[in-house]
Amino acid sequence: MSALVPVAAGDASDVMAVFRHHGGRIDAARAVFPKAPGDWIDLSTGICPYAYPTGKIAGSLRALPSPAALAALEAAAARFFGASANRVVAVPGTDLALRLLGSMLPKMPVGVVGPGYGGHIAMWNRDVATIGVAALELSAVDTCAQDHGIVILANPNNPDGNTVAASTLRSAATALAARHGWLIVDEAFADVRPANSVAAAALENTIVLRSFGKFFGLAGLRLGFVIAPPFIAAGLRQQLGDWPISGPSIAVATKAYTDTLWHDRQRLRLTRAAVRLDRLLVAGGLSVVGGTDLFRLVHTDDAARVFERLASAGILVRPFASDNRRVRFGLPAGQQQWQRLRDAIIPDTPGEFA
Repeated sequence: MSALVPVAAGDASDVMAVFRHHGGRIDAARAVFPKAPGDWIDLSTGICPYAYPTGKIAGSLRALPSPAALAALEAAAARFFGASANRVVAVPGTDLALRLLGSMLPKMPVGVVGPGYGGHIAMWNRDVATIGVAALELSAVDTCAQDHGIVILANPNNPDGNTVAASTLRSAATALAARHGWLIVDEAFADVRPANSVAAAALENTIVLRSFGKFFGLAGLRLGFVIAPPFIAAGLRQQLGDWPISGPSIAVATKAYTDTLWHDRQRLRLTRAAVRLDRLLVAGGLSVVGGTDLFRLVHTDDAARVFERLASAGILVRPFASDNRRVRFGLPAGQQQWQRLRDAIIPDTPGEFA
């Protein structure tokens, strides 16, 4: 086990600040914790550690993607979501899609459910102050239309994993429609357990976002989808241009979305891994307060020390600006990573972690 890097009292918030915005900042972790092992384990993103096999993609690198191939991808994704293909638009990551949507939708008071993904606020760019972007409680979604024209939430929510029933979301959409408002539902983590998804509901004032990289473990492909009314879908396609998605992304994802046997196996092993992570975290004296099968949220008054201890062992987890007593853990990729996490969480009791 690696020795801890001493951190002076009072410096913890400064050390952690760079990691509170979003996960995946391994380069920053190496700079802040130079004595940590070089082979970092990134548990900060909530991306599945079991990646869909990419196979041979060389052919897709040599030519521009064809419109037919892109349409086939969107059709395969639509079947996976239970949506109509004319409502599904492939985008180079849902983070970009959020920013495009922010420029397309009317300027109305916005309610953003928090704590949540920072991109839900960033999508409004400089209009945050002028249009009135306010924080909402997840429990207030069904009454939001009284004060907001647009409501944005993640379902399941990130980082706590809380969910809103599809029936509640449909009611909220109906209430918003009465004042020509919009409901935006970010279902980035819905592929694991899609029961509450509204992607198939075809609501005329609802936009749903889905991420490819998290469930399929291929975040580097930068692929996501917007499920929206046809006129919004057409407007997005116009902004994205003729070749919005790379050939390799189209080739891999088209196959992945039709591989139903792999979907079933993936969901099963994620469920088992999440239970295993719970067991380890509890054994380390940590309190699990939420999450999905892709990540777990821990509450501890010693969050800064937990973060630093793990980082000093070359393990990056995710702290939060919204609550400095919370830390999010993704899933380790294999037995060696599980063992390293166990040794960092329970440093004084050596042993194997099954």
